Parts: sequence; structure tokens; C-alpha cells
Amino acid sequence: MIIYNVTVNVDENIHKDWVNWMQETHVPEVLATGKFTKALMSEVLVKEDLGGVTYSIQYTCDSSELLLKYYQEDAQRLRDAVAKKFGDKFGVFRTEMKIVKEFFK
Repeated sequence: MIIYNVTVNVDENIHKDWVNWMQETHVPEVLATGKFTKALMSEVLVKEDLGGVTYSIQYTCDSSELLLKYYQEDAQRLRDAVAKKFGDKFGVFRTEMKIVKEFFK
């Protein structure tokens, strides 16, 4: 399994609108592509020197092939929608991670 992690630092002036839009629109649209099995949205508690509020959205994908298919078929359209809505009021970086083992209590 693969985790596609999107870390976003959002300007405090648009923070509440961004969170609502992510929860109500963007994350459901990403999941609707059928490439991911679930998503987890977390607020990063460490404050950035540059300000803003930072979030990590982790999308779980069954394979690297499905993630590649997401990049080829969906990613640009969905990224463009975020940029159109919020302009330059956020910064983002993306990471791909392979799940080695899950532990449960």
C-alpha cells in the first residue's frame, strides 16, 4: 500500500474557507477518482516560522500503479481547481510513502 501525502501551509486569512472546501469538495473529489481507498486530514501542531496553518492530507492507495494513474488522469485537474479557488494563499509539497507494516493496539 502507498500513502500519497500532501502537506499544505495555508494563509491564516483563508484558513477556515480552505478547511471547509477541502472537507466538503476537494477530498471527496480526490476519493471519487477511485484511485484511493481512504483519506486522513490532520493539522500539523508545530507552528511554522513563516506563519499560516499547516495540514497533512494522507490518501491511501493500493498500488504505485494506481497512484501513477491518478497523476496521469486526475492530478492536474484537481490541483488546478485548488489554485483557481485559493490563488497563491497556500504552499504545498507532496510525498509518496510505502507502508511497511501497520500496528494496532
